[in-house]
Parts: sequence; structure tokens; C-alpha cells
Amino acid sequence: MIPPKPPARPRKTSLIAYLRLFRRDILSAQPAHLFSAWMAEFKTPFFRSILANDPTILRTVLQERPEDFPKSDRIGEGLRPLLGQSVFITNGTLWARQRRIIDPAFEGGRIAETLPVILAASDAATRRMRPGQLDAEEAMSHATADVIFRALFSVPIEDQTASALYDAFRRYQRAQPLVNFGAFIPLPKWVPRGVPRAARLAARDIRALIMRLVDARAAQIEAGTAPDDLATRIMTTPDPETGAVFAPSEMVDQVAIFLLAGHETSAAALSWALWLLAANPELQEALVAEAQGFVVDPKARTSPRKTLPGILDVVRETLRLYPPVPMMVRETTAGERFRDRDIPEGTQVVLSPWHLHRHTRLWTDPDEFDPSRWGNDHPAQRDAYMPFSKGPRTCPGAAFALTEACVILAYVLARFRLEPATGAPPDPVAHLTLRARSGIRVILTPRPLEDT
Repeated sequence: MIPPKPPARPRKTSLIAYLRLFRRDILSAQPAHLFSAWMAEFKTPFFRSILANDPTILRTVLQERPEDFPKSDRIGEGLRPLLGQSVFITNGTLWARQRRIIDPAFEGGRIAETLPVILAASDAATRRMRPGQLDAEEAMSHATADVIFRALFSVPIEDQTASALYDAFRRYQRAQPLVNFGAFIPLPKWVPRGVPRAARLAARDIRALIMRLVDARAAQIEAGTAPDDLATRIMTTPDPETGAVFAPSEMVDQVAIFLLAGHETSAAALSWALWLLAANPELQEALVAEAQGFVVDPKARTSPRKTLPGILDVVRETLRLYPPVPMMVRETTAGERFRDRDIPEGTQVVLSPWHLHRHTRLWTDPDEFDPSRWGNDHPAQRDAYMPFSKGPRTCPGAAFALTEACVILAYVLARFRLEPATGAPPDPVAHLTLRARSGIRVILTPRPLEDT
């Protein structure tokens, strides 16, 4: 089954035409030959960039010498009003300090500690669903926001502040914050970036709401009444090198990226997974017993990624075809030589899961939806798959996100049969994350299930 994929642009186009296409959709602004190229160079009057699909280059940039290829400020230009100096956009010693404080909250057994909130939010989400047409993006955004609010601050999405934050994040996503002058043109710090006003206002509202939650949690920590959740663990974890904890303003930055990554990217992947399952009824039916066994058996629920192997393969394949973050950008800090070409200092190095995951020289039938491919030990799974990045900057919540996706899909499949809604299939577009231009809709029919 070949799921939808946007058309590529003509190989040669003017800068003005490219900028127009980029504003419409990042994916369709790229030429088709990138799905087979090992490396491609782009030159404009304002910047030079390469897109790298060669696994050797990827290992160099992400794993072997990541300090020589920091994150580019171009991506941060549009996100900084929301994320401030969060771990997602910082580099160097500041980034290293942030990871030393954040990583312990997500390590090892921490997943077991947060599993109850994932189960509770998944159960609540599917009990809210009704037979008939479902807006998958809206439903999954609500479900994953509920998960992250419960995990971070021990409050469900129905909490007044949580609901206000959820609404503000939806406004922020629609405002296309990545589309601004600073993303294309190197500008002095004093020059306005042209970030859309709606994005700036939504970011201001989000940060004010987060500060309210952080201040309340700080008071609970001081009083000794704080719950043992992710926010408390992060706010009370000292840097092992300096002994300092996050200041309130620093915690606001980190919570902003946790909320953005923890619900926006997960919601995007889950929405596509629901449509892919709806469009593949035989695969869907083959997974029902696995899903229902998980929902009704408390022992199965203790280790979702072990007891839901088929659903985990669906999640992996969905992340291959529709990586929520379709492109990442690093920057050279010195001259490099890649594939016998000299790459000057300051070059933007684009790492594109969207192209890498569909690369015609690395994957068999790259555009086909085939979860069974994950039952084979294929080199591409190691060399050409990075939905959570790789190396030291791998997303600290990757294991959490995979667990969350498996559990939510299991609950949906256990309780409903899925069919595609009538009309054209969803059209992928990428602005902040990989979504569908006009939404993703499926039809729900209840399944019989005896559960508690």
C-alpha cells in the first residue's frame, strides 16, 4: 500500500518561487532527486546549505563529532519567542548542562513510573470517542496533551490551565512560526525577524501559563507537598557538576519544549498511524487480539513495548513514512570535506528524515507502508532511520514517546474498528511538524470489549 506523499517541485526554480513554495509547505518545496542523492548542495545570495543522506556523513555530524556541528540558529529564529533558551535550540556548555539535569528524569525505570498516567489518559481519550467520523488530529492532540500534562504536572487536560495551554499551542502551530526572515537571511540581533504576530502572541500566552504552573510547583516543593512527577524531578535535580538547579525562567523554557515535543510531535505521528491502519483493514484486524489482550490484562499493561510487538512495528513504520520533525539543521564551525567536495565554514547542514526514510538506495520499496519490514534486521534501520535524531542529541523522551504511541493505539484498536473517511486521502504538509493540509479523518465503529 502506497500512502500519500506530496509532489516534489521542479529541480530548477528561482529563489522567489522556492520561498513561496516553502511558505506553503516545506516538503513540496524540495526537488525529487533528494530521495536518491547522497548529498545535494544549494546556494543562495544569503546562505549555502547541503542536504546529507549519506550514512557516513550522518554519523560524523550526529554521533562522531556532534560538537563540530551545532544546531543552526536558523531554526531557532522562529521558535525562540516560545522556547527561549530551551534544550532544543541551545548548544555547547549550556546545552550540556541542561541535558545533565533533564536526562535523569527520563532514564530507565522512569518509564515504569509514568506508565500509569499514559494508561489513564489513553483510557480517557478512547472513552470520549463516539461512533462516526473522528478528526484524528484533534483527538490525538487532545490525548497526547492529556498525557504530557499528567506526566509533567499531575493534572489532566480538563484542568483550567492545561486547557488554556492546549488551546494556545494550537494557535501557535497554525501561525507557522518557522516562516520568518531570519530563517533565510543572516540578520543582526537587533533586526526584527518577522515572526508572525499570531505566533508571537500565542508564545507569550503559553509562557505566561507555564510560569503559573512552575511557580505553583516551586511553592509545593518548598512546602514539601509536591507530587513525584516529571516537573518535580526536573526542578529538584541539581547539575552534578555545579550543584545548581534550574531557575524558574529556565524551567519555563524546558516545559515549553516538553509540551511542544511531548504532545505536538506524538499527536502528528498517531494521527497518521490511525489513518494508515484505517486504510489497511487486514493489518488492523490482525492486531485486534493483541490490542484487546493488552487493554483487559493488567499483566500485559506493565510492559507495552514487549506485549504490543505488532503495534510497535506500526508505530516504527509510521515514524519512517511520516517523521513528525521532517528536517533538522546543523551548521559547520570549520571547513569540511564531504564526498570529495569542500564545504565551507557556516554551511547549513540539513538532515532530513523525510528524505532519508524514503531513500531509494537505502530502503526496499521506500514509499510502501509495510510494518513487517521491522521484523528483519536491515542496515537501513540502523543507518537511515532517525525520527528522534541520533547521538548525544537524541530526544530524551524517545522511549516515553514510543510507549505512549503504542498504548494509545492499543486502546483505540481494542475499542473501535477504523475506516478511512470518504474523499481524498490526507495531504501531508510540514510547517512546524508533519501534519495534513485539511486534517486526517477516520470512521469509528465500536468493537465489543469486556474490560474494567
